[in-house]
Amino acid sequence: MKIASYNINGIKARLAALTDWLQEAAPDVALLQEIKSVDENFPREHFTDLGYNVETHGQKSFNGVAILSRLPLEDVVRGLPGDDADEQARWIEATVVGTRHAMRLCNLYLPNGNPAPGPKYDYKLAWMARLRARAAQLLADEACALMAGDYNIIPQDEDAANPDRWREDALALPESRAAFRRIVNLGLTDALRARTPAPGHYTFWDFQRGAWQNNDGIRIDHFLLSPQAADLLQDCRTDSHLRGREKPSDHVPIWVELDA
Repeated sequence: MKIASYNINGIKARLAALTDWLQEAAPDVALLQEIKSVDENFPREHFTDLGYNVETHGQKSFNGVAILSRLPLEDVVRGLPGDDADEQARWIEATVVGTRHAMRLCNLYLPNGNPAPGPKYDYKLAWMARLRARAAQLLADEACALMAGDYNIIPQDEDAANPDRWREDALALPESRAAFRRIVNLGLTDALRARTPAPGHYTFWDFQRGAWQNNDGIRIDHFLLSPQAADLLQDCRTDSHLRGREKPSDHVPIWVELDA
């Protein structure tokens, strides 16, 4: 089973590029972030025509997550548990059943948190605490599960081409990295690092300062796997070449192959 995560930075702006990639890469499941669309305006029929089932959790102009799946989606849940007052569309989860295993898919768009310190950073850290609680529940249930998406976290210096540039940014502050480690240290596997421990593998290049041309990238899109899912891991890679195409997102897809 091939499962991909892709922050597309606007479904309207990126529809053609997303379609081309889906037809080339042929993921069984695509977890999308930052669709920037309310549910009723998402081009659902376009993707059903391509053979995908579609579930969305949208928000006008900002945020928004979606799941495209060639397999039926079951038990869909919208919104990260832990704060009923949180109206930001950053979380959707569902179950797919492969030929051998059922897989709980959690698709997330973690808050950026800038400027830090401030209320946006407080929201980021509180959101991560809720994320840790959800991860702990999945692990307690011994679920075959993954949590994937745009984490807006640079876990370590080797995950940035120029780490000094990010020292004061919410993506790399010590508190941010510590919150990420608290989640991983519950017993989750960082899929890309499990397959590719070397530095220099990035998922985001800013639109400014010639970041792509200078390979000034960062790794902020991650797949975290439960032990049951990690046992099925066959590969994890990024489709970095998409960043060099016309009208790209500032992110590129990251994907896993699971023996599911």
